[in-house]
Amino acid sequence: MKNTYLTSHFPLFSILLFSISLSIYMENIIIEWLSDIGLYTGMLEFFSETGIKLTLLFLLTLFYFMVFAALKLIADTMMELSLLFFSKDEEGNELRKIRGGTWIYLIASCCSLLFITFPAGIGASFLLATVIYFIYFVYNVSESMSGTGLFGMIFFHISFWCVFVLAVIYAAIRLYNSIINSLLI
Repeated sequence: MKNTYLTSHFPLFSILLFSISLSIYMENIIIEWLSDIGLYTGMLEFFSETGIKLTLLFLLTLFYFMVFAALKLIADTMMELSLLFFSKDEEGNELRKIRGGTWIYLIASCCSLLFITFPAGIGASFLLATVIYFIYFVYNVSESMSGTGLFGMIFFHISFWCVFVLAVIYAAIRLYNSIINSLLI
């Protein structure tokens, strides 16, 4: 008998591994920046080098964990909403079918640890896993959808994520511009 909950912990491990790989990269950048501006030697007078690194690693991992957890929550909500709108399945069988796709993110998160010094590699492994998972998702749920429903679901996901990314970029640019304009230069 196959237990349906056997892979339920994979998203947690995936989020942790992606968070750790990005945190280690950012920790090195922050320590290098602190050294360049001369604060790191002053910090070493009060804290040990290991203490500083562990604290930075913990805080950065916590930050990235929250970001990835929020993205997973949004993605799960959009996935289930699209199934509600476009799928003929009323029993939830489609959700059980796609649960196995968590392997994709787990493998990608393990690969992201290889790119600790190369952030584009971490981002590429995340984006590649996302594309592969989306194809896996569409393939597995296509049996319970008409052609129009499948097109609507794909359009729904692509348009939502495009609008979401553009809104985040727009908000970041607005925040950056307001900070720059408030400086007295």
